[in-house]
Amino acid sequence: MKAGFALIIVSFFTAVPAFADTGSRVDLDWPQIIAFATHQTDYSGTFIYQHGGHMETARITHISDQSGEHEKLENLDGPRREFIRNNKEIWWYLGDHKAVQMERPNSGKRFPALLLDQLSALNENYLIQTAEQARIAGFDTQAIVFQPKDTLRYSHKMWAHKSSGLLLKAVVLDGRKQIVEQYTFIQLEIGGDIEPTQVMPRQSSAFLEQPSYSVTPSETSTQADMDDWKVVAVPTGFKKIMEMRRPLHGNKTAVIHFVFSDGLAGISVFIETLGNNFDKKIGLSSRGAIHVYRKIKDDYLVTVVGEVPPRTVMQIADSVRYKGQ
Repeated sequence: MKAGFALIIVSFFTAVPAFADTGSRVDLDWPQIIAFATHQTDYSGTFIYQHGGHMETARITHISDQSGEHEKLENLDGPRREFIRNNKEIWWYLGDHKAVQMERPNSGKRFPALLLDQLSALNENYLIQTAEQARIAGFDTQAIVFQPKDTLRYSHKMWAHKSSGLLLKAVVLDGRKQIVEQYTFIQLEIGGDIEPTQVMPRQSSAFLEQPSYSVTPSETSTQADMDDWKVVAVPTGFKKIMEMRRPLHGNKTAVIHFVFSDGLAGISVFIETLGNNFDKKIGLSSRGAIHVYRKIKDDYLVTVVGEVPPRTVMQIADSVRYKGQ
């Protein structure tokens, strides 16, 4: 986060009252506090992720110091997976035999860092209001509701720690107010002395010396390649925040990748030559609030991934056009 932006956040942080009125309209003060706390707060805890009839448990530790941000996320169910981040350097550790390095942050979100940097767009696309106050994992929180201004997005409800601003619970709701997915801390320590070893991988040094395959975005392609493609029916309020040609694991050739955001939800569009991709599932698949829609268009495979309702990813995929079409 840029220093000037951080100073603005601090001024909001000191101005927000300890208790907000339920149902009152808010501008960007609480969202800015939550986004700032995600980067600047030291914390360690366990949270659960629920979607459909499934539940997963994970442990996260985050440290912010003079050298930047350091974070470790590890699943506590099933095969062991660890996510290690040191500023912009990211590693995924998969089981005991693979390490995947990403030299730049990807466009996805991870609880509790659910608010993106494009906060100015939130008021354009959502009605933001305070709701009830609640106690979560032993901490007093303030609930904030993000109600979309159209039917192409989900509603979001977030509970922020009233002292630090750290996000402790988040729920995604569909148009019928049914829960699509939910993150909740069940144990949490905020501040205190967190040892640097707590954000290091469990693998031995011998394992860490083994080579890994890279999934770093490529800079070798020309802008003209991406300019040949257009996404026509992106919902109002979603702005393109990234475009690149990048390799994906399992693909011999790089794919075109567009990323759109409305400040809260993100949508990725991937365009690749068909090649040997006929074994991929065509159509719609889902996991919680994330929906994936794949469609064959001439000699290309178009994949749209987004934290939006199914009809939105389908609308976007249907609108992808090649130059001259």
